Amino acid sequence: MTVSPSSQISERTVAVIGAGPAGLMAAETIAAGGGRVTLYDRMPSAGRKFLMAGRGGLNITHGEPLSAFMARYGAAEPLLRAAIDAFSPADLRAWCAALGQPTFVGSSGRVFPEALKASPLLRAWLRRLEGQGVTLALRHHWTGWAEDGHLRFETPHGLVHTAADMVVLALGGASWPRLGSDGSWQAILAELGIAITPLRPANSGFQVAWSALFRDRFEGTPLKGIALTFGAATSRAELVVTREGLEGGGVYALSAVLREAIARDGFADLVIALRPDATAAELAERLAAPRRKQSLSTFLRKALGLSPVAVALLQESAIARGGNLAALSPADLAAAINAVTVRLTGTAPLDRAISTAGGVAWDEVDASFMLRRLPGVFVAGEMLDWEAPTGGYLLQASFATGAAAGRGVLDRLRGEAVQ
Repeated sequence: MTVSPSSQISERTVAVIGAGPAGLMAAETIAAGGGRVTLYDRMPSAGRKFLMAGRGGLNITHGEPLSAFMARYGAAEPLLRAAIDAFSPADLRAWCAALGQPTFVGSSGRVFPEALKASPLLRAWLRRLEGQGVTLALRHHWTGWAEDGHLRFETPHGLVHTAADMVVLALGGASWPRLGSDGSWQAILAELGIAITPLRPANSGFQVAWSALFRDRFEGTPLKGIALTFGAATSRAELVVTREGLEGGGVYALSAVLREAIARDGFADLVIALRPDATAAELAERLAAPRRKQSLSTFLRKALGLSPVAVALLQESAIARGGNLAALSPADLAAAINAVTVRLTGTAPLDRAISTAGGVAWDEVDASFMLRRLPGVFVAGEMLDWEAPTGGYLLQASFATGAAAGRGVLDRLRGEAVQ
């Protein structure tokens, strides 16, 4: 009697380690192809960082054309292209709809589930995985391989060794360690000779040496309707003043170039336009009106509609550079309003970042995301060396690489089954 490859696949065991988006998608892909999957995670429940990402509305992908979409991945674009072509933003939206969570495109092009939350999607996803026969093993902290090749886990009941025919590692980067991704896998893989690009904060805030007056008054205040520039890079999104510096979508979008500049030069001078849609001539005309007895702050708020925090930031920038706003002509003041320079002196700590740059070097994996030095071990998600801005790009690549790693596992199992 001949045994079919598909029946042989179902007899093989696959361990997926990490129950975030990449790991969950790898588990689903493998189970749908007939594989027997156990999904391990160190936390008491699955998808903790996924749920955190959905707290402000789950931005799951983006609706822009794929050519523009792929450009968001910078140097990693050609390395991620095949995975995202195979599981595109359109595919992700169809997948959400099949789970009973239809999506919509917001005015910014960002894509959200209609429920605007991660929890309904995650619950439906876990039900599907359960129906596919995926076993979920929680509170299992992976600590590498034992001498006999078995996977080694620390659990509340002690050390556990588990055999697996194939392994997918989807352990995330090192941001938000309290949600499970602490980067401890780096030491395990490095000891085996696998090259890892150092992990760095991505989509992070930055440090600014504010004056005590500005810091104490405006901590937590948003700056809206602004534009940011650093070199050739630009961003149109709001900022939030923090006690240590700046956070928010505006700097997250520029975090890669700002981070590298600080690493190289020790600082980065971010330029903020407070009224980016007004020309210098238009601003100067409004500023030429008589001020009468108004203070400069009151005049700027009334003449240009600047918020108190915007006026204070303009003054903070001028003082830091030894300038005097009151002595400027209307034309010079107009120019200053759209060229507020804020010196960033450092990057926020890695554990405060939204995501992580760096990870397993691309030369270490083949086209199926299998580690060349560890046949049968695949890597997906933020463990790989790529980064992207917020806006749906992070989750899209995590889903897509998880699916690609899952397909790689199935291809290898099928190949072994017919040998």
